[in-house]
Amino acid sequence: MTTAPEPLDQPEDEISLLDLLQTIVDNLRLLVLAPLTVGVLVLGISFFIPPTYTAKTQFLPPQQQQSAAASMLASLGGLGGLAGAVGGLKNPADQFIAFMKSNAVQDALIERYKLEERYKADYRMDARKALNAQTRITSGKDGLIGLEFDDKDPQFAADVANAYVEELRKVMGRLAVTEAQQRRLFFEKQLTQAKDKLTAAEQSLKATGISDSVLKSNPASAVAGIAALKAQVTAQEVKVGAMRGYLAETAPDFKQAMTELANLRAQLSKQDKDETQSAPAGQGDYVSKYREFKYHETLFELFAKQYELARVDEAREGAVIQVLDPAQPPERKAKPKKALIAIIATLATGFALLLFVFIRQALRKASSESDTANKLAALKTSWRKALGQ
Repeated sequence: MTTAPEPLDQPEDEISLLDLLQTIVDNLRLLVLAPLTVGVLVLGISFFIPPTYTAKTQFLPPQQQQSAAASMLASLGGLGGLAGAVGGLKNPADQFIAFMKSNAVQDALIERYKLEERYKADYRMDARKALNAQTRITSGKDGLIGLEFDDKDPQFAADVANAYVEELRKVMGRLAVTEAQQRRLFFEKQLTQAKDKLTAAEQSLKATGISDSVLKSNPASAVAGIAALKAQVTAQEVKVGAMRGYLAETAPDFKQAMTELANLRAQLSKQDKDETQSAPAGQGDYVSKYREFKYHETLFELFAKQYELARVDEAREGAVIQVLDPAQPPERKAKPKKALIAIIATLATGFALLLFVFIRQALRKASSESDTANKLAALKTSWRKALGQ
C-alpha cells in the first residue's frame, strides 16, 4: 500500500499574491483618492505656470559642390592635391551646428539681446548655459538644419531663432568653410609668395647687364624648358608633402608619387648638367638667373590661373545659407502640457503610495513576530545613535 507524498511546506516568508491583493483592497480608498487629489492639485498649479513658446526655423547650409576647377586640378599635380585635401567633410551639417553652438555666435546673441539681464546671469558663462538650455539644433537626412528656441515671449523666441542664422552668416564670412574658399585662400597665399619671388628674380636678371643679343647664343626655349621642369619638380614635392598627411608610405599612390618625383629629379639633373656644359663662357650667371626667372614665372602663372578659378567657384558656390522656413511667432504654447503633467503626477503618486502600503504591511507583519521585532528594535536604536538622539 503506497501513500501519497506529503505536500512541500511553503516558506513562511513567501509573498502570496492573495496577500498583496488583500493589502491593495484594504488601502483602496487611499490608493485611488490620494493620486486623484494630487493630480487635480497639480493641474490647478499648472495654470499658474507661465506658458513657453517655441519658435522654429529651418535652413539649408552651403553645399559642397563639385567646382569647375576640380576637373583642372590635374594640371597642377601636387598643388591641386594639396588644395583639395583641405576640403571634404563627411557631414558638413555637423560643422554648422558646431558654429551655432560656438562662443562667437552665443556671445553675439547675448550682447545683442542683453541675455545676461534677461536670464539674471551673473557671468557670461551662466548666460551661455541658459541660452543652450533654451536652444535645440538638429540636422536631418534631408540636409536641412532645424533650430528651435523657447521663450515666454513668442516674438522674442522668433527673433532669437532668426538671429542665430544671421550670426552664423557673419561667422562664416570670417571663415573659409567651403572647398572653394579654402582653395582660394591657399592659392592666394601661394600667389603672393610667387609674385614676390618673381619680382626678385626679375630684378636679379636685369642686374646682370647682359644684352638680349647674348640670349641668341643660348636659346631661351631650352632655358624655359628647364625652368618648367623645375616647376614640375616643385609641384611634385608639394604633392608628396601633402600625401604624407593622409597616406602611409607603403600606400601604392604614395609610392607612385615618389617614383614620379625621382624621375622628374633625374630629368632635371640631366638637363641641367647638359645645359651648363653647353653654355658659352661668361653666360653662366645670366643663364642661371634667366632660368630662375622663368621658373618663378611659370609658378606664378600656375598659381594665378588656379586662384582665379577658385575665386569664380567661391562666387558661384559661396557661403550661402538658404532659409527654408524663417521663424514666426508661435500662436500656440509648447509647454506646460497641463494634462500630461497631471497624468504623470497622478501615476507617480499612485506608484509611491502603492510602494508605501506594501512596505507598511511588511513591517506590520514583521513586528508581529518576536524575532523580527527584536531586530527592528535594535535597528531603531542604532539609527537613533547614528543621528545623535
